[in-house]
Amino acid sequence: MTELIPAPHHMERTERFYELGDDFGIEAGLGTEGTARWLRATLGAATGLALPPKEGGQYDVLHLSVRPGLDAEAYRLVVAPHGVHIQGGSPAGVFWGAQTLRQLLGPDAFRRAPLPGRTWRLPLTEIRDAPRFRWRGLMLDVARHFMPKDGVLRYLDLMAAHKLNVFHFHLTDDQGWRIEIKKYPRLTEVGSWRARTKFGHRASPLWEEKPHGGFYTQDDIREIVAYAAERHITVVPEIDVPGHSQAAIAAYPELGNTDVIDTTSLTVWDNWGVSLNVLAPSDNTLRFYEGVFEELLELFPSEFIHIGGDECAKEQWRESPFVQARIKELGLADEDGLQSWFIGHFDRWLSARGRRLIGWDEILEGGLAPGAAVSSWRGYAGGIAAARAGHDVVMCPEQQVYLDHRQDGGADEPVPIGYVRTLEDVYRFEPVPPELTPEQTRHVLGTQANVWTEVMEDHARVDYQTFPRLAAFAEVAWSVGLPAPAERDFADFERRMAVHYRRLDALGVAYRPPAGPLPWQRRPGVLGRPIEGAPPNR
Repeated sequence: MTELIPAPHHMERTERFYELGDDFGIEAGLGTEGTARWLRATLGAATGLALPPKEGGQYDVLHLSVRPGLDAEAYRLVVAPHGVHIQGGSPAGVFWGAQTLRQLLGPDAFRRAPLPGRTWRLPLTEIRDAPRFRWRGLMLDVARHFMPKDGVLRYLDLMAAHKLNVFHFHLTDDQGWRIEIKKYPRLTEVGSWRARTKFGHRASPLWEEKPHGGFYTQDDIREIVAYAAERHITVVPEIDVPGHSQAAIAAYPELGNTDVIDTTSLTVWDNWGVSLNVLAPSDNTLRFYEGVFEELLELFPSEFIHIGGDECAKEQWRESPFVQARIKELGLADEDGLQSWFIGHFDRWLSARGRRLIGWDEILEGGLAPGAAVSSWRGYAGGIAAARAGHDVVMCPEQQVYLDHRQDGGADEPVPIGYVRTLEDVYRFEPVPPELTPEQTRHVLGTQANVWTEVMEDHARVDYQTFPRLAAFAEVAWSVGLPAPAERDFADFERRMAVHYRRLDALGVAYRPPAGPLPWQRRPGVLGRPIEGAPPNR
């Protein structure tokens, strides 16, 4: 099976095969022990082979080794007549080589138990490969609809299978607070549950009249981070400030604009959209969130911490005598300057602790500290401006790689949101804007697909929206030498996807079939918010 996704940079193969027998084992060099454990647990379960430890010089061995001189995530995979070699520039490179090895064994290698009478063989081949970007991300929103821990671990496995390496974990929003903070227990006691949930777009008249919620304990988070690290995935947490904060204010009313509304009457929001209830820019609020971030830093070792910073409604700030006095006290021009000051405070706070702030592109307004990075979601413009100003950028324009947008214009598409973004559209997405100079392009850390879950009530809906488009996105993020968008060979990608769908089937992924949604994947009568025409490519 050489129908690999994402496509490797260089591959040579013959028509001959190497067959894996019961004696086939693993020699794990220094630094590759984690990949050997993963292979025994994953391929061992699928094939029924024990894959015992072996020493060098023996036949029927998978040799794993770190090879100085290769780029960190690069690998070289050789299937020879008497054994298999995977060399990586680091343990991560070895692991990505192991993911390719799994694909070469065929779709049944993605099952959890061996099928009777199955034999296992590899094509004699040599593959040399390395990623295009260092940031190959997936953002999962668990605030709008909570995904239990096992579902998160499953998505980490799906990411690893596609060589994605950054999991952006959207943990808080108006509709729910999903992480235990021991200093502030009401964040989960109150903030993690809402009384009911809008079903469909906010214009829909339908409601699910039952409580929804859940949260991850700190031990859950430690498990998720460790599980991701074993798969060479970095978890970047997001705590959204100063907007998208109604769940936090419902738990601790003093965080809100108490001179404008009765914040004690607020509950966790049960609707979608942008809540007007935002944080008050008080010293008390700053100290509160410093306490939140102190616990966050103990749980997440990532270089970057995401602070949101998007869609902060300013109405309450304009009406608040306290906020207007605060603006004058700080010598700021207006409410936009106040938001920049608020973000800047946590930029300096995180920098002092050896971390880097990243936020949605609204944080550019008013200026950024040199070390801060930007997630460019409102098209390409924010990313272009950030790169030109010397800031690192992750490109995730909503018109291109928001996977909650609908996949087809047909009437059967469930809860249609946004522009039509087909599998081919995602395959032709280009993260690097042509306007950037080579020096500015170096600030593009990579790219990310985002999955917002307002209209995804369970993991099957998340699967449907995410796949198969995440496979196309993974190739865009990984494959070096991918041609310009119009020149990409989508027919070849579809040919390889014919095999990849079988891998997804073996993994139990409820993807959207090429012919359209299955009857149980439809949501007849549930309103969405479709946008007609082609999305702006800017």
